[in-house]
Amino acid sequence: MAFPNSAVTDIIATTIQSRSGNIADNVTNNNALLARLKQRGNIKTFSGGNIILEELSFAENGNAGYYSGYETLPVAASDVISAAQYDIKQAACPVTISGLEQLQNAGKEQIIDLLEARMTVAESTMANLISSGVYSDGTGSGGKQITGLKAAVSTAPTASTPYGGINGSSFTFWQNKFLDADTYNGVPTTAANIAAVMNAMWASLVRGSDRPDMVIMDNVYWGKFVASLQSIQRFAGTDDAKLGFTTLKYMDADVVLDGGIGGNCPASVMYFLNTKYLKYRPHAQRNMVPLSPGSRYSVNQDAAVQILAWAGNVTCSGRKFQGVVADAPL
Repeated sequence: MAFPNSAVTDIIATTIQSRSGNIADNVTNNNALLARLKQRGNIKTFSGGNIILEELSFAENGNAGYYSGYETLPVAASDVISAAQYDIKQAACPVTISGLEQLQNAGKEQIIDLLEARMTVAESTMANLISSGVYSDGTGSGGKQITGLKAAVSTAPTASTPYGGINGSSFTFWQNKFLDADTYNGVPTTAANIAAVMNAMWASLVRGSDRPDMVIMDNVYWGKFVASLQSIQRFAGTDDAKLGFTTLKYMDADVVLDGGIGGNCPASVMYFLNTKYLKYRPHAQRNMVPLSPGSRYSVNQDAAVQILAWAGNVTCSGRKFQGVVADAPL
């Protein structure tokens, strides 16, 4: 049966369309890493193609060197630029309204109020879906999930499983750093020795001015880190604090807790991230928008559906600048 009031079609569509920008913002602000990438200007939309490409430099130019007088200079071709490639992942959340609900909420204002409530739920649902995907390895939901930090900053960086289309076991420049906290100290990590673990990881990721600017912790490591700082003064990162994230400082990096209720950081894990080389890449035409104009109708139900949709992925162009500390391989 057709939907009894065709006017609700436009109401559903325009309600989602008018909120799409806010939803996209709330999704990024719901996750500390995405919020940092937004601050850096590293949310880059793409407009087409069957994959997302991230150009990267993997070697120095072999022609560089000293010379004297009329000495000839080398001009051989030097392959130094390549690209990592990432699949386009998709996510959606349908918003529905039945004919009975339309009758029970007679009048345009009441319908909009009902849809606003459902859009709020859809908005938070999509935000949580993307936030959890940021920490995934891309294998969830039959390989349809976002390729997140579990793949980009792996606890098995030399494994033959490709990331971004590049095999880390064959190319050392494409290996992130991993430190097993328990074996490093010979004993489990505590407040007394967590500084040694963090110092070792930090030192392995510094190259000149390139260094981690963000450390993400779960509840376990956060508790040990805070306990190690009880006797000294702590400074919060003001930018992240404004977004509602609890932050401390390590070196000059913000230490962020992504635990508590509904936290997505894996248990007993610290990610040391140089967000200069990380990007959030939503499609320009599919960043929390209605999937298609108007609404979709059930052929045998008095109901209409509009679908809030997203497409894109999280990408990395500098894997060797990222590190993970864990009690054991994930």
